This record gives sequence, structure tokens and C-alpha cells, in this order.
Amino acid sequence: MSKITLEKTLELSSLFYLYKNMLTQKQIEYFELYFEEDLSFQEIADQLGISKAAAHDAINKIIKSLNDLEDKLAINSKKTKIEKIIEEHKESNVEEVLKIIKEIKEVI
Repeated sequence: MSKITLEKTLELSSLFYLYKNMLTQKQIEYFELYFEEDLSFQEIADQLGISKAAAHDAINKIIKSLNDLEDKLAINSKKTKIEKIIEEHKESNVEEVLKIIKEIKEVI
């Protein structure tokens, strides 16, 4: 996992939990072995009885799928924007609450 930065790993984990139900059970298994259990491609290959190249390809396809889903649906981006708006206005008065509602509606 050395070629993927910690920041990218956190982003992929966030996407995984948002879009997990859109992946196959096998894709979920590969993702969890690589990113959560921190197994190498070779360790995944050995455990699942596939080649190291197949494990590598599977992980890359999952990453592409997660990024494609986010590009199309933008759920993570919207979630981040909403969290930022809430954080900026968490101690607001009534007028500010109306402004927050308007900002959130623009995001959705």
C-alpha cells in the first residue's frame, strides 16, 4: 500500500463506506483485505488463490469504480460541504439558521 498516500487511503475509505452497497461481495472482500487488513497483493493472492497481478488489478478496478461513483453522484463531496456549513454556523442565531438552510438546499 506504499504507493497510496494516507490522505488518499482515508478518502477511499470514505468512498467505500458510502458506496459499499454498490460493489460486489468479492470487491468488498478485496477492499477490506487490502485497505483494512493491510495485506499485500501477494498476501491477498495467496489467501484467495489468485495471482498477484489479479489482486492488483482487482484493487485498481475497485478504486476506479469508487472514484467513478463519486464523480457521478458526488455524495461525499456534498456530505463534506454540508459538514463545513454546519461547522461554520453551529453557534448561529435564528437568522443564521435560515442562511444555513438556504446554503444546504443549494448543495442538495
